Amino acid sequence: MPVAQSLEELPYAAYLQRHDEGPLEHDGNYTEVHLDGVELDGGEATSVKFIESAFTGVALADVGLERARFSDVWLSRNRWLGVRLVEAEWLDVSMLDSSLAGVQAYGSRLRRVVFQRCKIDTFNLRGAALFDVVFEDCELNELDCAGASLSNVTFPGTAIRNARLSQVKCTKVDLRGARELDVADGAESLRGAIVDERQLIELAPAFATALGIVVK
Repeated sequence: MPVAQSLEELPYAAYLQRHDEGPLEHDGNYTEVHLDGVELDGGEATSVKFIESAFTGVALADVGLERARFSDVWLSRNRWLGVRLVEAEWLDVSMLDSSLAGVQAYGSRLRRVVFQRCKIDTFNLRGAALFDVVFEDCELNELDCAGASLSNVTFPGTAIRNARLSQVKCTKVDLRGARELDVADGAESLRGAIVDERQLIELAPAFATALGIVVK
């Protein structure tokens, strides 16, 4: 799916208003806002809503955004550490050139979401639902998707390392474009996923362990 590479390319760019009003509010409704260079350390903004908005150079640390809603949101050059996105909803969201670490997003729902050129460490997506999601040219370390549902999810140019996939449900998950594919556990849950021959060989030890096969 095409992704805007600059703020000016957004269809709502002309309507964006800079947000300079301090911390985010609980159940706040932010429509056509531009958060630029904002730094927040701690705090809670549960059930906050962002619609047709943009985040550029935003640094969040230990911020609670449980049950947040992001709809038609563009994010670039963000740095998120320990952000809690439990049961959040993302629809038509693009995140570019960003760094995420220790993000808790279990039970969340992501639909038509693109992560592009992002470095993502320890991403908790347990029990989440991902539909039409793309991880493109990313570094994806310690991905935990246990119990998640993945539908039409792709990983072109992405390095996947130490992924935990126990009880994942895969529908049209295409792993062929991933430049690295390392599964820590749950290889048996890749039923329904597509891999190439090289990846199949690399995954053989994980499949053998999952099936209780001893190779000597």
